[in-house]
Amino acid sequence: MSTDILKSLYRNFAGHEPKTIEPLTGSGSNRQYFRIQDQQTSIGVYGTSLDENRAFLYMAEHFRSKGLPVPEIYIQSEDGTCYLQEDLGDEALFKAIENGRTTGHFQEREIRLLADTIRLLPRFQFEGADGMDFSYCYPLAEFNRRSILWDLNYFKYCFLKATGLEFQENDLEDDFEKLADTLLACEADTFMYRDFQSRNILIKEEKPFFIDFQGGRKGPIYYDVASFLWQAKANLPESLREQLINVYLEALQAYRPIEKAEFMKDLRPFVLFRTLQVLGAYGFRGYFEKKAHFIESVPFAIANLRQLLTTDDKTYPYLYELLHQLTAMDLFSTTKEARKKDPVLQAAAPASTEKPELVVRVLSFSYKKGIPEDPSGNGGGYVFDCRGVHNPGRYDQYKPLTGLDQPVIDFLEKDGEITTFLSHVYALADAHVARYLKRGFTHLQFCFGCTGGQHRSVYSAQHTAEHIHQKFGIKVEVVHREQKIENTLERI
Repeated sequence: MSTDILKSLYRNFAGHEPKTIEPLTGSGSNRQYFRIQDQQTSIGVYGTSLDENRAFLYMAEHFRSKGLPVPEIYIQSEDGTCYLQEDLGDEALFKAIENGRTTGHFQEREIRLLADTIRLLPRFQFEGADGMDFSYCYPLAEFNRRSILWDLNYFKYCFLKATGLEFQENDLEDDFEKLADTLLACEADTFMYRDFQSRNILIKEEKPFFIDFQGGRKGPIYYDVASFLWQAKANLPESLREQLINVYLEALQAYRPIEKAEFMKDLRPFVLFRTLQVLGAYGFRGYFEKKAHFIESVPFAIANLRQLLTTDDKTYPYLYELLHQLTAMDLFSTTKEARKKDPVLQAAAPASTEKPELVVRVLSFSYKKGIPEDPSGNGGGYVFDCRGVHNPGRYDQYKPLTGLDQPVIDFLEKDGEITTFLSHVYALADAHVARYLKRGFTHLQFCFGCTGGQHRSVYSAQHTAEHIHQKFGIKVEVVHREQKIENTLERI
């Protein structure tokens, strides 16, 4: 039915039928998206919430009038249920930073796109607020106590209670009120995007464009910074967060100069609040609506919460005590026994969960510092010597880089030596992993050594780890020993 309505709307816009109309993957909302193909493509949107549609259409027109990068609206239906908008392509920022999200090492392009995105945020917050009629905002015109408590209770009822953790509701509500007081003490005269995260940024011609802002409202600047930099599955390392905060603060100076220490002090409670809010959303969308990508995000949000709890905040003593208990629960362990107890992990895990819990450990190292030990007690595994491959470390421009950096990757792949070498490694690895899975073994180790443990071994270890993870979907621990980089590719 929605396709018929959009076809009719397209006829009104273009004067003829579209060539094709294909459904696109939905988001967290109930809106339906379609790609309409003709001489040029467009995106058709069908949504039954007229207030939500109205908010998006008004904001899109308002932001474009300010020169902000949002999709152009071509036409909307008279009944307000559907509209056609500019097609900005399929590359979300979330997809563009996939390598960094999975390896923990963000490449130059990924960092640039993240920086370009957060550099634009103050423009939306301040220029976007200028002249905006906030009465169009849905469901609320401003960030207020009621909306804060809605979100905190969303966390309480849709996530916390679902874990089975016992707590004193009255004491928790007291700390919720204190947290609301803290959040409301900040200036709130700017536009708050509210769902400012990498899935809502599209990359077109290497520039960020912004979508899904219809939930925005008047509010403080800190919420969006917390949303973007602590997005659960974006998996940003602390050093990169720090770098991006500096980019944001530099852009902010044109609108509201703030010292970094003061900014960080006010940001922290918003990071806590946003983390609780998204856990509530993950609980509802995952537990009750059974949407997989929300379930899969839970462990990342719990990891963010653990990091926040490394410094106790005495302002909310009961809340922090409860969150310490929450993050320590067996439910959020990755062991098989924990998964059996945890409805979230049960729902997230595919049928292959019942296969043996093989963990593969892949390391890079320098021969000068010795072959790595095997912490499993099994005496070791494969050790591959990468020193026969052309060494980028002999050239000055590559000396400060590692095998995770794109210039080194390009150098190694150019003559094909490294790819030929790894093709033989992969054949051995595939056979061995398959055999270990069949026999129910739990540990296998691959080590790659070169002269300095920086270029060839790092490249080989990283690519082998990703190959095994993609092929078998098992947990792979990656350790670049000499670079002091560790990362885990979780079971899928």
